[in-house]
Amino acid sequence: MRRSKRAGWPEVIEFLLEESTVITVWGRERGVCVKKVLWCLEELKLDFERIDAGKQYGVIDTLDYLKMNRNGLVPTLKDGDFVLWESNAIMRYLALQYGAPTFYPQGAKEHADVNRWLDWSMGALWGDISTAFIQLIRTPEPQRNLAAVEAASKNLAKNWTIADEYLEGKAYITGDHFTIADVALGVLAQTWVFLNLKDRPHLPNFDAWYKRIEVRDGFKRYAELPPEPVTPKKQAA
Repeated sequence: MRRSKRAGWPEVIEFLLEESTVITVWGRERGVCVKKVLWCLEELKLDFERIDAGKQYGVIDTLDYLKMNRNGLVPTLKDGDFVLWESNAIMRYLALQYGAPTFYPQGAKEHADVNRWLDWSMGALWGDISTAFIQLIRTPEPQRNLAAVEAASKNLAKNWTIADEYLEGKAYITGDHFTIADVALGVLAQTWVFLNLKDRPHLPNFDAWYKRIEVRDGFKRYAELPPEPVTPKKQAA
């Protein structure tokens, strides 16, 4: 069961918060960080309910939502009576709770390796991906800060080159097995490829890795969804 709620969410919020044992995700399916969680759920073949929240859908500034996530951001996940936010934390939880040992390995060294790339994806890539995306996709052309885009493009070229070097001789970023680190990097890689920035270097190991991950069901179902058109935000209920 993979259902989305696009309207009428206040009528079901109390039930979802207090009664349901179904995994529920709040967030737009085309949001970059939400894509990671949805792809992870797809890899684990878990049933879930998704409620549109953020941007034009509103929801995140309502009292009910803020009770779950004081940051007023997406994604937020609820599993039974457990509520969690931060996309990489959500993936860690889902993989530990429901995944195969290879998806988030628990040996100290292997575990640390996956965590390294999860943290690196946010520290080295996310800020520049976000800058380029906001300027090129969300900002009207006359108002774009092209200097910021150029700086972000150069940083991304440098940092994806680092990933390319670590992918030498590997099927996936930590070795032979696909992990949540590949999900985190994969969504950001898809966004980078979609933006088609001018400074993209030749990265043979990255390209081979990308071909391996883009055929996965979760990538095709969620990661490659194009951005939503910019529309006015709905008012809070």
